[in-house]
Amino acid sequence: MPELMRLCADHAAAVLDFELANRAYFAASISDRGDAFFDRFTERYTALLAEQEAGICAFHVLVAEDGSVLGRFNLVDIRDHSAELGYRVARHVAGRGVATATVRELCRLAAARYGLRTLRAATALENVASERVLTKAGFVATGPADPAHLGGKPGTWYQRDLVPQPDSALVPGDVQPAGDRRADR
Repeated sequence: MPELMRLCADHAAAVLDFELANRAYFAASISDRGDAFFDRFTERYTALLAEQEAGICAFHVLVAEDGSVLGRFNLVDIRDHSAELGYRVARHVAGRGVATATVRELCRLAAARYGLRTLRAATALENVASERVLTKAGFVATGPADPAHLGGKPGTWYQRDLVPQPDSALVPGDVQPAGDRRADR
């Protein structure tokens, strides 16, 4: 069964494989990361881990039993008990409920582990699949998104207010605290 894990240095090769294998698939619905992302992947990955360590962001990967990455689920710009949600799943698992289930799990985790009260996410109008994931996961449309935020595409902001949860409310598969290295492997 796939497991949502906090991003760590050990995931670098699997994340790069995931991004390369799905690059064309992702570019069909969201802005391509560009060659520079891949040329400087190690440097960028190290910077992401530093942002996470500083508490600015919380990055997660959905890892299959074989160690491959099935998706990335991120909480970025964490401040004032809120964050922006971003996610992407591999083509071979798209349309199977994986994104919706993992976004729901990340919402529980965002409240219980990170103390967040509000999550926001933007999606391009043409990205109907992402819109479905967000609405099935309890997000509601709140207004138009600036096309500059979505690679020049018009879109919509969605928001979900979270119910504060004690750590004991975590369900199996939730990420453990950063100090518990078991979840990072």
